[in-house]
Amino acid sequence: QVQLEESGGGSVQAGGSLTLSCAASGYTTSQMCMAWFRQAPEKEREGIATITMRGSIIYNAPVKGRFTISRDNAKNTVYLRMKSLKPEDTAMYYCAASVRVDCRSGYLFSRSEFGTWGQGTQVTVSS
Repeated sequence: QVQLEESGGGSVQAGGSLTLSCAASGYTTSQMCMAWFRQAPEKEREGIATITMRGSIIYNAPVKGRFTISRDNAKNTVYLRMKSLKPEDTAMYYCAASVRVDCRSGYLFSRSEFGTWGQGTQVTVSS
């Protein structure tokens, strides 16, 4: 059974940086399409960064240029480096994976594309 565990969330002032980690167990991340989603209070969960099994990377507009997704297959971990954080980045951040099946083009931020989810880690950005 594949499990994902996020860590690295916390509270930071606007303009600061955080790095989130998503450690996978039960299968190798080299055979996963992986993504970061976030959900702010009373808002829909949105995909913000995806790295496909082949290594293609895509960012959603609100985080492009500020966030960086990367994968270390030796550590079976995916990272999300966040800089220039804004109060509107405050949300619960979730790691998600599609195991053994790469994500389809056009569906890289679709929740239905990912069958495995972590429990989330909270990020709070104060002004």
